[in-house]
Amino acid sequence: MLVVVAPGQGSQTPGFLSPWLEAPDVRTRLQWLSTVAGVDLVRHGTESDADTIRDTAVAQPLLVGAGLVSLLSLFPHPAEAYGKVAAGAGHSVGEITAAVGAGVITAEQAMVFVRERGNAMAEAARRTPTGMTAVLGGDRDDVLASVARHGLTAANDNGAGQLVAAGTLAQLEAFAADPPARARLRPLPVAGAFHTEHMAPAVEVLAGHARAISVHDPRTRLISNTDGNVVHNGRDVLARLVTQVSAPVRWDLCMATMADLGVTALIELPPAGTLTGLAKRGLPGIETLALSTPDDLPAAWDMIERHATLSPVSQAPTWRLLVAPAKGTFRLGTDSVAGDALAPGMAVGTIVNLRDEQPVLAPHGGTVVEWLVEDGDPVSPGQPIVRLHPEAVSA
Repeated sequence: MLVVVAPGQGSQTPGFLSPWLEAPDVRTRLQWLSTVAGVDLVRHGTESDADTIRDTAVAQPLLVGAGLVSLLSLFPHPAEAYGKVAAGAGHSVGEITAAVGAGVITAEQAMVFVRERGNAMAEAARRTPTGMTAVLGGDRDDVLASVARHGLTAANDNGAGQLVAAGTLAQLEAFAADPPARARLRPLPVAGAFHTEHMAPAVEVLAGHARAISVHDPRTRLISNTDGNVVHNGRDVLARLVTQVSAPVRWDLCMATMADLGVTALIELPPAGTLTGLAKRGLPGIETLALSTPDDLPAAWDMIERHATLSPVSQAPTWRLLVAPAKGTFRLGTDSVAGDALAPGMAVGTIVNLRDEQPVLAPHGGTVVEWLVEDGDPVSPGQPIVRLHPEAVSA
């Protein structure tokens, strides 16, 4: 079972796109995406220095653009990917790349959205001097307590002994002077405290843009970095892309969902390395590949063929198939049987686990064709629950 993941801001390095310009059609695709985003991705990915590509307004379109062109090199015929990739996920801004890969939004929509995301977050960062610091090692409870004591936010919980604290520069300086026991601190090359309350102004901007974006439901499982849930409704994916800029990234929960799914292999899109490193520690035993240059493509294609698994939502629109958002026990919330109509937004049941309860909604309504699980059955993330005929019903 294969998962493809896209890294977030801070993974970029000067010149990381240079090898990719030798791959077929990559330069022309980057030039097109540059035109859409209003950012010269070719120049920034090959010539710009570290300070330049640290700028949020540059870094975010650069990362998404790199992910999109490498996806087309990995899967020259995108529709084939839906039958081979069991799940996709992205860390922070990488979730936009994952949304394109899952068929929720187009590449052009993604580049406009990430351009506005980068600009809005850069503007929010200018209001107050803020930053982020990686915390490596230490006892998890001690680290979280120390982060809270200094007024910081655990903006990224990456699992595998890695957490990112974010807040004002003054708070981070105090944190550095009084670090958690047995932990190492490493300031990150980012321009602000992303995924914290400091990004609230950016959420307002993106919410306005989102109202004009049309979406499709994912064609493969899409794991949300907000809570690790499998999301199968396009509007929900877009809403999460808006709110995630001020909400912590829970990559630890994403990896937990991958483990629940039974993932056996992971490919990380460029600039690769960070997420494969986390997977080696957080998902021991799975095969990983950091797709850093086109020279890695043959190994990636071989991995795809060996680990390909048909996604349960790849052969039919997901508005006809409701799936479990998380691992747990399914509790039926309706007495509807085959032939009964469900109103749009109706809750058909709940997934109960040790962490919380997640409702299973029928966002578009429809007519029940068949139930695929029963009350009390254990379910895994993305497991089909009920098949619906896309018949319009009134609330």
